[in-house]
Amino acid sequence: MRQQLANMSNLQQRVIAAVVGVAVILFCIYNSVYTFALLFLVVSALAQIEFYKLLGLDGNQPLTYYGTVVGCLISVLTFLVETGVVQESAYYLISPASSMIFLIKLYKKKDMKPFTNIGFTFLGIIYVGVPFALLNVLALRTGTYQPNVILGCLLLLWASDIGAYFAGTKFGKRKLFERVSPKKSWEGSIGGAVAAGLVALGLTWYAPELPAWQWYCIGAIIVVTGTYGDLVESLFKRSIAIKDSGTSIPGHGGFLDRFDGLLLAAPFILTFLKLFA
Repeated sequence: MRQQLANMSNLQQRVIAAVVGVAVILFCIYNSVYTFALLFLVVSALAQIEFYKLLGLDGNQPLTYYGTVVGCLISVLTFLVETGVVQESAYYLISPASSMIFLIKLYKKKDMKPFTNIGFTFLGIIYVGVPFALLNVLALRTGTYQPNVILGCLLLLWASDIGAYFAGTKFGKRKLFERVSPKKSWEGSIGGAVAAGLVALGLTWYAPELPAWQWYCIGAIIVVTGTYGDLVESLFKRSIAIKDSGTSIPGHGGFLDRFDGLLLAAPFILTFLKLFA
C-alpha cells in the first residue's frame, strides 16, 4: 500500500490521505465526546514524539517519552475537569509531574547539556501538548459537548491551507516571509483568507452554536495565527535542516506539518471565545 502511494504524485497522495483523515476525524468528532478526546490525545502524543525526535536530529536529548506523558496528562486532566469528572484541583498534579523532568535529567550522566534539554522538553509540552489540551476546553466550554465548534475550526483551518496552496501555486509572486518559507506568498495568503471567509459564511448557516460575527472573527484568527503557526514550524525545520517533520501522513509530511497551524491558533481562538462570547 505504501509503495503504491509512493508511486503517485504528491497531489494524489495529499488527496487520498486527506479523504481518509477527514473520514476518521468526522467519525471521532461526531461519534461521542470520548472518541473526540481520544483522537486528539493520540494525535497530540504522536506530534509531540515527532517534535522531540526532530530535536534529536540536531544532537539534543530531550525526554521524549516522559515529556509526551506529561503532555498527555495535561490533555487527560483538562478533559476530566471540563466534563466534571474531577475537580479543578486535579490540575495541581501537573506541577509535580513537570518537576520530575529536573530529577530525571539529574541522573542522566551522559547528557552534556542537561538544562538545554530540560528546556526543550518543556518546549514540547508547551508548544504541542498544551494547544491540543485546549481543544477539550474549546469543545466543552459551555458545559455541553459542541462538535460543530471543533469541526468548524478545523474546516476554517483546512480551507485556509487549501486556498493558500492553490492560490500560491497559481498566482504566487510576492514572497510573504522568504527568509523562513520561500514558497509562501502574499497571493497565497489572500487565497487562504478568501477560502476561509467562504467557509465561515457556510458555518453561519450550518453551525448556529456561534453567531455569525464570531465565526468570521475565528476565521480571521485562523488565517493569521495559522499562517504564523506554519511559519514557526518552518523556522524550526530550517534550524535543523529538514524539509518535512516526518512521513507519517503521505503527501502531508508528519503530524506537525499537518497540525502546525492549529498549535498556534487554538490558544487564540479559545481566548477570544472566553473573553467575547
